[in-house]
Amino acid sequence: MQNQKKDIRILVVGCGNMGSSHAIAYHNIEGFEICGLVARGISKEILNTKLDNRYPLFTDMDEAMKSTKPDAVCISTYPDTHESFAMKAFENGCHVFIEKPLAHTVEAAERLALAAKKANKKLVVGYILRHHPSWERFIELTRELGKPLVMRMNLNQQSDGSMWTLHRNLMNSLSPIVDCGVHYIDVMCQMTRSKPVQVYAIGARLTEEIPEGNYNYGQLQIRFEDGSVGWYEAGWGPMISETAFFVKDVFGPKGSVSIVAKEAGAAGKSSSIEAHTKTESLRFHHADLDKNEKFSRPDTWINLEDEPDHQELCNREQRYFLKSIIEDLDLTDHAEDAVNSLRIAFACDESVKTGKVVSLI
Repeated sequence: MQNQKKDIRILVVGCGNMGSSHAIAYHNIEGFEICGLVARGISKEILNTKLDNRYPLFTDMDEAMKSTKPDAVCISTYPDTHESFAMKAFENGCHVFIEKPLAHTVEAAERLALAAKKANKKLVVGYILRHHPSWERFIELTRELGKPLVMRMNLNQQSDGSMWTLHRNLMNSLSPIVDCGVHYIDVMCQMTRSKPVQVYAIGARLTEEIPEGNYNYGQLQIRFEDGSVGWYEAGWGPMISETAFFVKDVFGPKGSVSIVAKEAGAAGKSSSIEAHTKTESLRFHHADLDKNEKFSRPDTWINLEDEPDHQELCNREQRYFLKSIIEDLDLTDHAEDAVNSLRIAFACDESVKTGKVVSLI
């Protein structure tokens, strides 16, 4: 275990929705000290007002790195900048927290995982659901259902205004099923603990406001080695339906487990970042039948008491980042999982663009 003699001085690069939440976490968690906020636009000024205007502001990462000499860097910018920013951080001896997806290509993600190992620095990827106790419970319960599993998930987001601007900008480099899909592909891999062998995906370009060849709706299907199957869909934009945007449901031979989020799944909530991680309760359906072939026991409802909001989830992510540095945690599996889920997501993206089934073996 390393002795921590001083706070970890962290440079926050990207001050939008996620960058702001992470900065608030660093501002409030003992053991971190923000040494600067970096963004090209006014988001850094807006964020700094929330943080008592305490921190130096920069528009350029190189200038910020030279001026502040941080111990760690938090990167919450668009995915096509992740590799270059993270590489600069490693080259300057910094640990890195980076928002998902790890990078804008599989090759870039692999290079970052290798660079972290060579630099002997921590690389934590923002898979927020891994720090959500309700999702951890959800995954545990699916392992009681037998095999194979059928995993059904989606997150469609009806967006306008600044959120639609954000989505349009994201789609310059990644589709919704890559940017959001890595979360849920990671969850499916945890549920099955089996190797994905094949993917197929479809997509549609529903607006001329995004580049030709890109798409703002997609649905992917994954086949696993143990016979399990999973699908995930994601759509962004003002035309996306609010109906059934929240499906988190798994069934196997012994029954099913479903997230039932009555409030988070209500109309008007699909664009709410807060709603995206809400669970509220789990419904465990038992498939057992009696001699009359009627269900032998009622469904079990699990009301979830530890239901952190979005900010608290970010706090938990950053406590884990701090712990990984202080206790010198081995993050090899963490990085491999991040690369693997991205590899699967990009295989799905390839399937959309080619119209073909993509083999992963």
